[in-house]
Amino acid sequence: MQYVTARRRWVAVLALLVAACGITGVATPAVAAPRPLAAPGESGDDGEGGSKSLLDKLDEASKGYVTAKAKLQTSKTQQAKLATELTKLDAAIGPQQKALNQYAAQAYTMGRLGPLSALLTADTSAGFLDRAQLLTTVAERQNQAIADLRTTRDNQRKAKAGIDATIRDQNRQVNVMAKRKAQAEQALKDANQGADSGDDSGSSGGGSASADKPSGSLTGGCTEDDPTTTGCITPRLEFALKQAQKDGFTRYVACFRHQNSGEHPKGRACDFASDKNGFGGVATGSSKTYGNDLSNYFIKNADTLGVLYVIWFKRIWLPSSGWKAYSGAGGTPSTDHTNHVHLSVT
Repeated sequence: MQYVTARRRWVAVLALLVAACGITGVATPAVAAPRPLAAPGESGDDGEGGSKSLLDKLDEASKGYVTAKAKLQTSKTQQAKLATELTKLDAAIGPQQKALNQYAAQAYTMGRLGPLSALLTADTSAGFLDRAQLLTTVAERQNQAIADLRTTRDNQRKAKAGIDATIRDQNRQVNVMAKRKAQAEQALKDANQGADSGDDSGSSGGGSASADKPSGSLTGGCTEDDPTTTGCITPRLEFALKQAQKDGFTRYVACFRHQNSGEHPKGRACDFASDKNGFGGVATGSSKTYGNDLSNYFIKNADTLGVLYVIWFKRIWLPSSGWKAYSGAGGTPSTDHTNHVHLSVT
């Protein structure tokens, strides 16, 4: 992390020196990240197609939705586990009750007076000892059967209570998801965005590959070197980037950049160019197909990759709401996202 910080500081110092010396004629790369129409904060559009207020609200709403959805799935998994355990306990109750009944009947038949009965009915001292030992054994087995049955019934009650708790938790998470969905859609509406959007861009189909399940935790802040710029990215974004590239989406991409809002300065967003040669004009033909397939790939693997939202071709995909209309101020290919797919992760 110290190396990442030092490298970014060096790049910043170098940029200031270049500006101070008035150096001109410095070659620029043929492909560069989409740039805002104005300096950060001047137009309210910071390069992701919306105002800081809108992006912050979408971030909060989508993250809340994704978190609640994950908790809901965990709760359902726990419910299924408890239900399986309850089924086994239910099945054990019958045989255990039958065994207890048998021991009780056997003890009754052999004499409810126990050792005294054995003494009165025994022909010899050895017979008395044998009968007394048998009575003791039956009593011990009866007590164990009672304990087993009691334990099973206690576990049965606990499993039922656990299932009830998971159902209550699931209802809470469903309510949270509904609220977050409404929050995201209201934010878009307030920004004159978010009308229902069909698949007119052809983004159905394609991108059918499945991302690998992460082998470890992907939590953490902007701690990893960004392989696409001089900045940093989070472990989760690094995983999503590598998965997309592994599955064939290898065209130019830029992730970290300094700006006042959105996910790029947090190391949680990447822009994937649809053209082979970088960010150009409005995508057509194979370039548009590439963008369609890539956006679909992220949507299909949204849970695995931790997708917060995807922006492509004047539309935004939210985990809560699917595709919604979304256009940037100024109507350029970069702000309208018609030349690149924007990915934000949690």
